[in-house]
Amino acid sequence: MDASAIPLFECSVAAGFPSPADDYVDKTLDLNELIITHPAATFFVRVKGYSMRDAGIHCGDILVVDRSLEPVSGRIVVAILHSEFTVKRFIVETNKILLVPENPAYSTIHVPSESDFQVWGTVTYVIKKCIS
Repeated sequence: MDASAIPLFECSVAAGFPSPADDYVDKTLDLNELIITHPAATFFVRVKGYSMRDAGIHCGDILVVDRSLEPVSGRIVVAILHSEFTVKRFIVETNKILLVPENPAYSTIHVPSESDFQVWGTVTYVIKKCIS
């Protein structure tokens, strides 16, 4: 078996009431195939901080970021502003760009038109570790 291909059970796991389990693996799942559409333009980055908490992005999560996607207003992006990386919701309004946090404890960043700013990529997946 390919080291990147992991067994995939076709039956779903109930998050409510238990359901009967199937005792066999239907196929394998390569997580790279599932979450990476453009391998040459995709990278992973670990989140530090809490500004995107209400979007379900927490400190320690790993983001899958695709640099080949054009930034679209309303999507979550990794951006560089004044040589520092940040993850925020990218909003384009008439003649202005906003980087909006998803936590009311943080302020919206208004990106000045003359600033050193670049959208580095669009977040496509968030990988979490389940803590028991």
